[in-house]
Amino acid sequence: MNDIDRRRLLAMASALGGASAISGLLPAWARAGTRGAAEALNGPDIALTVDHAAVRIDGRPGHGVAVNGSVPGPLIRLKQGQAARIAVTNRLHEDTSIHWHGLLVPHQMDGVPGLSFPGIRPGETFVYEFPVVQAGTYWYHSHSGLQEQQGHYGPIIIEPASADPVAAEREHVVVLSDYAFMHPHEIMRKLKAEPGYFNRQKQTLSGLLAGRDQDLDERIAWAGMRMDPTDILDVTGAVYTYLVNGHGPADNWTGLFAPGERVRLRIINAAAMTIFNVRIPGLALTVVQADGQNVQPVEIEEFQISPAETYDVVVTPEDRAYTLVAEAADRSGLGRATLAPRPGMAAATPPLRSRPVLTMRDMGMDHSGMDHSGMDHAGMGHAAMTAPAAGEAKIPRGPGVQMLAAMPADRTGEPGQGLQDANHRVLVYRDLVALEPNPDPRPPAREVEIHLTGNMERFMWGFDGESFGPLTKPIPFRRDERVRVILVNDSMMAHPIHLHGHFFEVVTGRPGRHPRKHTVTVAPGGKVAFDLTADAPGDWAFHCHLLYHMHAGMMNVVTVRPMDGDAR
Repeated sequence: MNDIDRRRLLAMASALGGASAISGLLPAWARAGTRGAAEALNGPDIALTVDHAAVRIDGRPGHGVAVNGSVPGPLIRLKQGQAARIAVTNRLHEDTSIHWHGLLVPHQMDGVPGLSFPGIRPGETFVYEFPVVQAGTYWYHSHSGLQEQQGHYGPIIIEPASADPVAAEREHVVVLSDYAFMHPHEIMRKLKAEPGYFNRQKQTLSGLLAGRDQDLDERIAWAGMRMDPTDILDVTGAVYTYLVNGHGPADNWTGLFAPGERVRLRIINAAAMTIFNVRIPGLALTVVQADGQNVQPVEIEEFQISPAETYDVVVTPEDRAYTLVAEAADRSGLGRATLAPRPGMAAATPPLRSRPVLTMRDMGMDHSGMDHSGMDHAGMGHAAMTAPAAGEAKIPRGPGVQMLAAMPADRTGEPGQGLQDANHRVLVYRDLVALEPNPDPRPPAREVEIHLTGNMERFMWGFDGESFGPLTKPIPFRRDERVRVILVNDSMMAHPIHLHGHFFEVVTGRPGRHPRKHTVTVAPGGKVAFDLTADAPGDWAFHCHLLYHMHAGMMNVVTVRPMDGDAR
């Protein structure tokens, strides 16, 4: 996009002005005050156009990469059992794409340029065609460059072919995201040039002396390792405005309800880099779905949601307004919205809580008092338990490996960073129990260990010490084999790891009812195991869903062979 085009867009946005401008730049489902089921593009035949567009965030004009003229893009509604046909036209001056996040589609329809298809060139239209084999809450986004950061994303709801086990009188789609007026390439340049560039919450001597931070000896140890214990998120509220359905905190998106109704909130984290802690003060949340898969209802008051994850919760509000709070995990800012029985109502927005500080546990070096029972080795086949021969242990090395977790432990029973001391119930992965039995009861026949590695000083990220490139060896699976994958986080940042084309069962100590997900967050210094049935032939992206981490190399390709008609 050239400077003349950018100035034209900004001038247009400025001329629109006010709340009417905000309404006009958003799809119908994302406008404040919506009452019934969100308006949508209904399948099976849908047309989408990707282009530049003006946006207005909290009254400030900006630029977006939009779908059908809006950020977020239109809500797509499909029905399980349909054959979807979605035509995507590219009006940008660069290639684009759409990945159907969490949808089980043929590999050539997955939307990853250079892997499953060549991408959509400027002026061209690509038609995605795939059977809709599932139900639930999902979303779509670009897999080209850094367009996702600029607004190229939107929600998908798939209605079940049979009765929905979740009973609700009303629903609202809630898309969380992060927006920067700074161009994403400039953000990437600053991350590469200076570690912690956007971290404006560093520790101070006064904080140490006042006891607000770690003790002095521990802080000196961190300094000796040239690591910053306040480096929770790479990109922070110093540059981000946190959005709910495209609305900044001042814009205050509002979802209406009738008192006493059961309201289903389909919450999607479409952020590029922000892990959110979500709560509605004064209102209990009943989690009924994770990553589009039904779970046994569990009542909580707060949950952490990483980019790429979705959670459906049911609430029963009374005759008053409530504030939905989506607080960045580093407490550098928040997104805010309102649930209310009548337009114009609002509740107080709580202040930001104290920012969290990393500990030795986040380095994989202090696991005293931790519960390791979530890692269920009893359900594994004999071959998976065979110890590696001498010299076969995989130890990542190289400039992309700043540290290794000495004692990584299963942390699926812990809340996310900063929530350990919450005085209310916070969701943990072990709370999630599949509503239906897991579809493949076979024990894993083998085990694959993958290390999540990084050098935060040089902003290098990868798997097993290697950043993705043309010479990277893919991760191979035999079609229909059952494998236990263990992700070991050797870094001090949480990583939401997403596998395309598959669901897997996160091992939480609930054999037969493990939660099925397409994305799992691995805590710093921790490890997560999941059981995978490699039943989708093709080449699939496997990556961290923190956009700049993926862009910096934390990605690989999972190959599943043989293909249909291939005897090998």
